[in-house]
Amino acid sequence: MLEVVVKSFSELTTNELYAILQLRSEVFVVEQNCVYQDIDYKDQKAMHILGFKNDKIVAYTRIFKPNDYFLNASIGRVVVAANERKYGYGHIILKHSIKAIEHYFNEITIKISAQTYLKFFYESHGFKQIGDEYLEDNIPHIAMIKN
Repeated sequence: MLEVVVKSFSELTTNELYAILQLRSEVFVVEQNCVYQDIDYKDQKAMHILGFKNDKIVAYTRIFKPNDYFLNASIGRVVVAANERKYGYGHIILKHSIKAIEHYFNEITIKISAQTYLKFFYESHGFKQIGDEYLEDNIPHIAMIKN
């Protein structure tokens, strides 16, 4: 069972922040073999959606209000620990992220920059591709929007 908690940057404990950065690094840098600057000073503006299993963060996203990342509200750094993906936690954390944007920002239009191979995953949550594929940190991405 995944317990989902929403926190601002200042509400995160030091241990939670460390666990978030470790999980993001484990997946986005090591697993995907992509050297990029994950610590981008955008975490301070974001709301953080933490998915806990047995008191350990195994799923995570960060959300932004309009104009803090894109013109529209947005979701980023969507990540689930490799050994936890078979449980559908990606769907759970994304649903909570969409609801958090509606609750905290009173917004329904959400723009994301999605890794292309996850197109169908995001489409299952109402996102639609806009524009052509592009490279971001040497990984194919597409812009997607949900209204």
